[in-house]
Amino acid sequence: KPCPLCDEAKEVLEPYRRRFILQEVDITLPENSAWYDKYKYDIPVFHLNGKFIMKHQVDIQKFKDELMKLELQTD
Repeated sequence: KPCPLCDEAKEVLEPYRRRFILQEVDITLPENSAWYDKYKYDIPVFHLNGKFIMKHQVDIQKFKDELMKLELQTD
């Protein structure tokens, strides 16, 4: 479904797209009901490598810090 908040977040993250794989989850699908129950009032929600990092909007500094930590662990 249209999600202007998600579209805005993806736009903010676009310059970093070569550094991570974006996996979108439609929480309205029946198979994602656990995510819906947890986050229905908090979209968009961001996890990086399985770890929750932020919700509602992109905190670009937090995202960059978490991405850098992850990249340093995998070198």
